[in-house]
Amino acid sequence: MAQKKEVYKEKLKQVGYWNYKGVYDMLFSWLKDQGYKVFEDTYDEKLAGNGKEITIKWTAKKKVTDYFKNEIKLDWHILGMKDAEVEIDGKKISTQKGEVAISFKGNLVKDYEARWEDAPRWKFLRSVYEKYVIRETVSEYEGDLEDDVRDIIKELKAFLKIPGR
Repeated sequence: MAQKKEVYKEKLKQVGYWNYKGVYDMLFSWLKDQGYKVFEDTYDEKLAGNGKEITIKWTAKKKVTDYFKNEIKLDWHILGMKDAEVEIDGKKISTQKGEVAISFKGNLVKDYEARWEDAPRWKFLRSVYEKYVIRETVSEYEGDLEDDVRDIIKELKAFLKIPGR
């Protein structure tokens, strides 16, 4: 069985006006452009009294080597989403209003093909291999994955015009 190590986790929240399709497309495109395969595990939409409630769960995976794989999980929770119009420079633009919260989690998956799982001695050798032979490589891949998660969050903040990029 593959081993996962959580490398980085952050939650981003925006209340007010924002473009649902724009956010969705931007995140999906960013992940695709970085070489990730995106899987939509859950899409649940409910109508509530104050607007739509939407729950989305994505898992994005990217093979790094035959032993390592990056996994970024995005959990969306949208509350009270309604269509709205705003006026910018005299032009009316269709957008959405409500609250969006997206949790990002980056996991480094080791031995994702479970090649070292056949016998107890292989499990022992895997732990020796990871601790002493490829320790620096593991740290490097963890850093690269953390950079990816931080970069996608930075891009989303820029798209939503949230300070603190």
